[in-house]
Amino acid sequence: MKYDNAQKAVFRLRPNRFIAECELLSKKVTAHVRNTGRCRELLVPGCTVYLEEDLRPGRKTRYTLVGVRKSGRLINIDSLAPNKVFREAMENETIELPGFDGPHTFLKPEARYGDSRFDFYMENSSQKAFVEVKGVTLEENGIVLFPDAPTKRGVKHIHELCRAAEEGYLAFLVFVVQMKNVRHLTPNRRTHPAFGEAMETALKSGVRLLAFDCRVSPNEIRLEERVKIVL
Repeated sequence: MKYDNAQKAVFRLRPNRFIAECELLSKKVTAHVRNTGRCRELLVPGCTVYLEEDLRPGRKTRYTLVGVRKSGRLINIDSLAPNKVFREAMENETIELPGFDGPHTFLKPEARYGDSRFDFYMENSSQKAFVEVKGVTLEENGIVLFPDAPTKRGVKHIHELCRAAEEGYLAFLVFVVQMKNVRHLTPNRRTHPAFGEAMETALKSGVRLLAFDCRVSPNEIRLEERVKIVL
């Protein structure tokens, strides 16, 4: 996934969850934050951020904040990126989902199941699968955690994945770690204990838990290598 002309800037203030005030080329600019998470450990006044310029008519802001540097590590915080890079990786066959045999013959985003809508529905010649993708931006000492804020919706998705697995579908919960060089991923029980419990239930129910890191640059993000999950 590529960005068009992401520019280096300095973060100053986040007056609300949708907006960031930044300094670009010594000028104050307003950027859209495409991430409703807290990002408190990332968006620290004075930190380096990357803004994608978008001149299409009708936009309220000229820029979108897509990346931030934390202690030298570049982290993509674009909430639209995880689904896009996962789809690109599946279409280019650069990753494999254990248990899903061979390339897919059908891939549909935003697939309804029960009372939920999963990110993807996939088929091959003999299997049917649902995939829910979660983007991960919270990192502490090389360990990445999800979620960074309580997510009742996320727990509901996991329970629906369990039901899909019980009904014979392959079910995958895929964490897209929006950075490189991490040790492992673990549920953030400190912030949302129920999510960690749901992950444990999912594993026992046959849901396959996977995590992949990403190669990130100011103008690109792409899915790369498996990351260990520690429950």
